Parts: sequence; C-alpha cells; structure tokens
Amino acid sequence: MQSKSSSLTPMLIIGTLFFIFGFVTWLNGSLIPFLKVLCDLNEFQALFVTFAFYIAYTVMAFPMAFLLEKTGYKNGMALGLGVMALGSLVFIPAALSGEYLLFLLALFTLGTGLTILQTASNPYIVLIGPIESAARRISMMGLINKSAGVLAPIVFTTLILSDISIGQNTTNIDKEILSQQLIKPYIIMAVLLGILMLFVKFSSLPELEFESDEYDDVSIFSFPKVVLGALALFFYVGAEVIAGDTIGLYAQSIGVQNVTVLTSYTMVFMVLGYLIGVFFIPKYLSQQKALTFSALGGILFIIGIAFSSQTHSYISDFLWGWSGIGTLPDSVVFVALLGLTNALVWPTIWPLALQDLGKHTSKGSALLIMAIAGGALLPLVFGKIAHISENMQVSYLGVIVCYLFILMYAQYWHKKISW
Repeated sequence: MQSKSSSLTPMLIIGTLFFIFGFVTWLNGSLIPFLKVLCDLNEFQALFVTFAFYIAYTVMAFPMAFLLEKTGYKNGMALGLGVMALGSLVFIPAALSGEYLLFLLALFTLGTGLTILQTASNPYIVLIGPIESAARRISMMGLINKSAGVLAPIVFTTLILSDISIGQNTTNIDKEILSQQLIKPYIIMAVLLGILMLFVKFSSLPELEFESDEYDDVSIFSFPKVVLGALALFFYVGAEVIAGDTIGLYAQSIGVQNVTVLTSYTMVFMVLGYLIGVFFIPKYLSQQKALTFSALGGILFIIGIAFSSQTHSYISDFLWGWSGIGTLPDSVVFVALLGLTNALVWPTIWPLALQDLGKHTSKGSALLIMAIAGGALLPLVFGKIAHISENMQVSYLGVIVCYLFILMYAQYWHKKISW
C-alpha cells in the first residue's frame, strides 16, 4: 500500500469520523429505555433497537466493499455520511407518528451509512502507518470514538429528558412531549452530517493504493485469520453492545434512577482502556498480549456482575466516592467495567486479521464489518434469556462464551495461514 501524504490531515479527518461513529452508535443505549417507555415495549422488544442498527452492517457490508472498489475510500466515506444524514431525517416522521417500525427504519439507515464509513476508515487507519503500531492508532481513534460515547447519553438526557423523567408512570401527554423533543436534535444531526460529507468530499484525504500480489484471485474465505477474526469480532461486538446498551435496562430493573446516562459510565472505562493502548502498544505490550488480557478481564468482570450485590456500592465508593458522583450497586459497576476490558479487542483484532491482505483488504474489511452483526443478534439472545428467566443479572453469565472465543483467537487462531 502506498500513501500520498504523511501529514496529520488523514488522522484528523478519520478522527472526526470516529467521533461521529461513537456519538451515533452510543445514542442507542439511551434510546432503548426511552423507546421502551414511549412505545410500551418489553425488554426483548426494546432490544430490537440494537438489532435494526447493527444488522445493517451484515446486510450492507459486502455491497459496500464492492462500492468502495468503484468509488475509492474517500468518496465512499462521503457517501456514507450522506446516508447517515438521510437516516437522521427519518427520525422526524418516526417521532411525529410514534411508530416503532419507523424508528427501526431510521436506525437501519443510520447503520447503513456507518457500514460504508467503517468499511473504509478501519483499514485506512490500519494501513496508513506501520502494521506493528496499528493497534495504537486504532486505540487513538477509539479514544475519540468512546469519548463521543460518553457525551452522547449526557447530551440526549439534557436535550430530551431535561423536563420529564421516564418510568412506568409516564403519562401519554408526557410521551407526546418526549417524542416531539426528538425532532430538533436529529435535524441538527442531519445538517452537521451533510456539512461533514461536503468537507470529506473536497478534502485532501489521500486515496489508498494497492499493488498486485499472488493472492489476487483467491477468495477472502481462504484466509483463516480473517474468517476467525470476523467471528471473534462478532462475539466482541455482541459483548460490547450488551455492556453499553443493557446497563440502563439492568439498572432500571433493580430500581436505579436516571438510567439513561449510565452508558456513559461504560464509555468512560472504554476511554481508559484506549489510553492504555495508546501509551503501552507496541512499546510495552504486543497486540496479541493486549487481546489476551482483554479476554481474561472480560471473563472476570462477567463473574463479578453475576455474583456481586444489587444494593451495596463498595466498588463505586472506592473508585469515585471522593468525586461526589452518585454511587451505583456493585453489579452495575461491573457491567460498566466491561468497557475497560472491551476497549482493546477491536484495535488488536483488525491488524492481526488484515496483515498482508493486499488487494483483498476491502473484502477482508467487509467481512470484519459484517461481524458487527454480533451487536444485532447477541443482545437479542441476552434479552430473550433475561425475559424468560426474569433474572437479568445471572443472564450476563452467557457472555463468557464471547470472551472464550476471543481468547482462542488471541492465543492460536490469529496465526493460522491455512485451513
């Protein structure tokens, strides 16, 4: 791969895009309890928010990879921003009608735009510098991404829920007011995305260029490290979404107040994890070891969720009791702590899976992006188990399977060169 520029401009532009990814994606954590009340949904139905959003990655990933081969990475990114602007505008009729299916259509459209952006931007940030330090660069992007994730629930709560709280006793009049208050923020989002689309289109962002290699005519499924990496990402994204998007539902189920802001707690811990990646990879910590520690940490925190207290707040008292921030039950804090162990999974799997793919990079990226379907399917499985068992806390134990698969990829499967 050859790049036409070594300036900071590409990093700044891609960093802006990663901020957009984070802000739009982690609004879902606030939308779930919001739409649960607004549309009178149960936990399983409410988690179709994540399904509609993340299934777009599976449906649209390969079509977008072929599109990128035609348009190039830069034009593809601009197109993705335009599709996201359209998705933001669909929220207007959804809010006016209160129809849950329209909300899901808006989320699917946003997910489609993000599919184009992710398919282009992730390999871009991997290949713009040395492969050994790719996880560090992705961690920097993740830091920006999850910082937006911290802000999104706070902004949502401030703009939408400043005058009205949501809960079981929310009146129909309050629901109508809440739905109306969705309109202005999404209009603003559509305008900002349109402006950013034009900025990317006419920017100096260099195009990625690939030389021919011996694998030009080989199927992407002939690369075990890519296929298994996609499966590892499937389980990772499922675990990440469960950690970020169910923390509010779980806290709501045990009587915690102000649950729409809790996704920010998970994002704060993810930001801390990304800082570890920025400062320690590759100088003190290899990409493979970082992935191993992440998987082991996830297993430990899941056990902590399932078997810690729903009432006592020892951990939050210890971590931030001095700050004046309200304390949370220990089991809720362990859900948030999954953000810490999840942070370095995405940055480490991408370079391990894409190394030496050459012209197959866009298709390899598309396969990895399709794995984001884990965010659509696994939270639904989790929600169904929680609904049937009527015990969401113990239901988190199933997420251990996700971290065990990631552990196997970190230890063995990323090295496989043939089936």
